[in-house]
Amino acid sequence: MIRLATDVGGTFTDLVGYDERSGELFTAKSLTTVDDQSRGVLAAIAMSEAHDGLRARDVTFFAHGGTTVINAITERKGVRTALVTTAGFRDVLEIGRGNRPDLYNLQFHSPEPFVPRHLRFEVRERVDATGKVRVPIELDDLKPIIHQCREQGVQAIAVLFLHSYANPEHERLCANRLAEALPQATVCASHDVSRQWREYERSNTVVLNAYVQPIIRHYFARLEEALRRRDLACPYYAMQSNGGISTFDQATQSPLTLVESGPAGGIAGATRIGAALEETEVLSLDVGGTTAKCSLIHDSRPTLNAEYRLEHSRIQPGHVVQVPVVDIVEIGSGGGSIAWIDERGALRVGPESAGSTPGPACYGRGGTRPTLSDAILAVGIFDPANFAGGTMALDKGKATDAIATVAEPLGMAIEDAAIAIIEIAHANMINALKLVTVQRGHDPRDAAFVISGGAGPALAARLGRDLSVKSTVVPPHPGIFSAWGMLAAEPRADFRSTWFQPLADEAMAQIVTRFSALENEAIAYFAKGQDAAIRFTHLVEARYRGQEHGVFAAFRSDDDLAAFADRFHAAHEKAYSFRLPGSAIEITTLHLEAVLRGPVIALPNVRGAGRSFAAARTGTRDVYFGAAGGWVACPVFDRNLLPAGEALNGPAIIEEPTATTLLLDGQVMEMTESGILVIREAYPVAD
Repeated sequence: MIRLATDVGGTFTDLVGYDERSGELFTAKSLTTVDDQSRGVLAAIAMSEAHDGLRARDVTFFAHGGTTVINAITERKGVRTALVTTAGFRDVLEIGRGNRPDLYNLQFHSPEPFVPRHLRFEVRERVDATGKVRVPIELDDLKPIIHQCREQGVQAIAVLFLHSYANPEHERLCANRLAEALPQATVCASHDVSRQWREYERSNTVVLNAYVQPIIRHYFARLEEALRRRDLACPYYAMQSNGGISTFDQATQSPLTLVESGPAGGIAGATRIGAALEETEVLSLDVGGTTAKCSLIHDSRPTLNAEYRLEHSRIQPGHVVQVPVVDIVEIGSGGGSIAWIDERGALRVGPESAGSTPGPACYGRGGTRPTLSDAILAVGIFDPANFAGGTMALDKGKATDAIATVAEPLGMAIEDAAIAIIEIAHANMINALKLVTVQRGHDPRDAAFVISGGAGPALAARLGRDLSVKSTVVPPHPGIFSAWGMLAAEPRADFRSTWFQPLADEAMAQIVTRFSALENEAIAYFAKGQDAAIRFTHLVEARYRGQEHGVFAAFRSDDDLAAFADRFHAAHEKAYSFRLPGSAIEITTLHLEAVLRGPVIALPNVRGAGRSFAAARTGTRDVYFGAAGGWVACPVFDRNLLPAGEALNGPAIIEEPTATTLLLDGQVMEMTESGILVIREAYPVAD
């Protein structure tokens, strides 16, 4: 009865297995195989079988997350895709929106559409915003389109008609005709992916879904076949961007829901850790090999992004998609992020990463450019002989040689240049963490700060101190935490439906009826029957009359008009810092979150025998704390032998196979009965 999860990152592929009967845990970490990610997954399984005794035939549950979808999109390696849309709307995909992320930036440019103009086709039809048919569909218009798609070797077709969220009949007829005529191509209709208004955003969504659908179908089929050959035959699940899981078949129908698959696993894990600590507000940060990803868990629930933007930057608006994605801010500051000097002579870190090939210079695989991992090693936090539990030796000489390439031009000593690299990465992470807290109307001082990833715990204590968080938390197995989190996720689906209605007494009853219909859809989606243990959360998006965008507020079936209006006003004030209690309110969208209750990974109590600070002490290591602090001799402890419920004062280093935690002077760390490290300030830190 083993539950197994694998997470494919930009540098490493992580594995976590959990035996539900014995509580035994299996872990492995292999380098990601970029050309075929399934090979890295199989390598991690083989590694766990060899070192931990993982029994593949005993696996009853397999969850998988990775970068297949996001890589196909960012690298433009999807399939040849066509778009069929309402006559007159062929160029919506290219026109986009008039708003710019940086109004006066002269380097701004619109993103290149994923479908070239010669593969964007029009069909005569028209449905209005109420769902009424104004112009019947001309299916004969499809004949030359089918011929062109066949001639051009189109592998996927996206179908999007105006206002199909209100009435999808024309889309359904068109998609069926295309599927019959072009069986070799994948046909994706927008109403099967999104039932929300805004044609440009819905166009992006259906096009990108179609663009990656054959890729993910082929990848899952190849992975499933390889797993079966390894005697791992069980239900297969994919980690979704909404913080839940779905079957491979369900994920193949809507592959865009996997766009932030890996990071969402870490957030699911942080939610589980928050529940164990009885913390409802959790700030999550995962510092991986390539990027650092942060998110806020509010009121024990991951925060969903109402508008997710792919490839968004200061000089381009990116591609907005209508899929539920946990609100993640991702920056290029991971362990493999490369330090470099820009044209003005300033030291920078990232976003370029050394990845898994060649990797940081200290890996000894051919890398020569300095990275964050090289800097952490150079200042003494990492042990070169005991990295990754001793399975991977680091070369400190190669790390210092790489750092010298930036230290010498800047006239700095090696250790000072290493500290500068860490400080720059630290500042980047602080800015990202404030984006999901302060700029969203949340105070980080109210949150427990859960930090994971291979490089995260080494930076955790300082980040937590600078943010003045309630506590800094290092979960079990932090270096493979996204995979661990996938075992904490439950099957989940989100249903959003646009519905325009003034907020009035009669609308309240209609909301209940419409949510009931969405609940029936959720029951059918999980295929578990009316008695299934499904947890529903009801949200209504509303706005003040005259506004363009709204905010989501919780809805309860026993709400009266005043109760929901008060909740909406509060949500609006939190998002925009003001409320207009006398203004008319309009409903725009209903959102149902459906979670199928299921088993999640347990947090068993750590065994007490043989645990003490004396037993855990493995030696002393000098750590450089900058020009002001100098080199300090820090005691080193083995996390697996730390006692629960006893305080450890900093400075200190806590080592484990997947990460190294640095505890600062003036901080105290205590391990809970379930093995979670909780760091707090021993005394208030002066501003």
